[in-house]
Amino acid sequence: MKKIISGIVALGLSTSVFAFDYKLEPKKINDNTWCFLGKLEAPSKHNGGFMSNHCFVSTGKSYLLVDAGATYELAKQAYEKMSEIKKLPVKTVFLTHEHDDHWLGASFYKEKFDAKIIGSSSINKNYTKDSKTRMFKMLPKDAIKNTKIVRVEQEIKEATSIKVDDMEVQIIPVGRKAHTSDDLFVYIPSNKTLFSSDLVMNGRITSNRDGSVIGQLKAVEMMEKMDYENLIPGHGHDTSKNAINETKQYFTLLKQRVLEAVEEEIGSAEVTKHIKMEEFKDKALYEELNSRNVFDAYNELEFYEEE
Repeated sequence: MKKIISGIVALGLSTSVFAFDYKLEPKKINDNTWCFLGKLEAPSKHNGGFMSNHCFVSTGKSYLLVDAGATYELAKQAYEKMSEIKKLPVKTVFLTHEHDDHWLGASFYKEKFDAKIIGSSSINKNYTKDSKTRMFKMLPKDAIKNTKIVRVEQEIKEATSIKVDDMEVQIIPVGRKAHTSDDLFVYIPSNKTLFSSDLVMNGRITSNRDGSVIGQLKAVEMMEKMDYENLIPGHGHDTSKNAINETKQYFTLLKQRVLEAVEEEIGSAEVTKHIKMEEFKDKALYEELNSRNVFDAYNELEFYEEE
């Protein structure tokens, strides 16, 4: 009996120190770019917060990252996968916006490499080292352990070009509320890769809870002017030149249909019954997010005058 109890205790102790296994496999985008593509679902205890995309680019001397994932442990496991390709330090991390599934992993890169954190000023504005974001509240302990809030050291408030080793990186703010109040997209001219973050999603419905239909369409217009061969969405697995199309269609139709509803004097209480966006009903998270998007779009556009 003592042996059985000892075995159970030992098993409990050993499993308690095991890390959450994210089962990461990087997708190769081009000769020097890889991405970890998150699941097309809401964050949960089952996915450990891995439901957004983050990418790494080799300069030949170091890696630069665009977004950093949702937890320290996710970033740690991501770096293990990077090192299988080539063991390089992470010198720079670009953070595109304040939603925590995209940037809490930066704490790993700051701790291990003292990486420079560059990005959205809203992270500094809205979070302190003591903040408990949704990931802290909902994820299991083995996923969220060691995760900390880190500050953005260089806030991007205007279009900026930065050299990481010999690689030029362009960071471009939308300049108005789009997906959030303060979104950036990142472009690398040498490999014609555009990292849109949550300004573009595909394969699932976007969440526009903090955003603007008009701002989203402005962001799409800005990105379409870039000379890119690959576009990496914030959520979604299509990383081709056509990755933007689904977002463009969704917000174009949403704006058109809401304005028609306003013209027909359909009230906010009834608008979600009239506008279903059925072209997207087979996309992930449609049931969870679409009605809210329609309702919020109505409130935004009810008194809208074309710019």
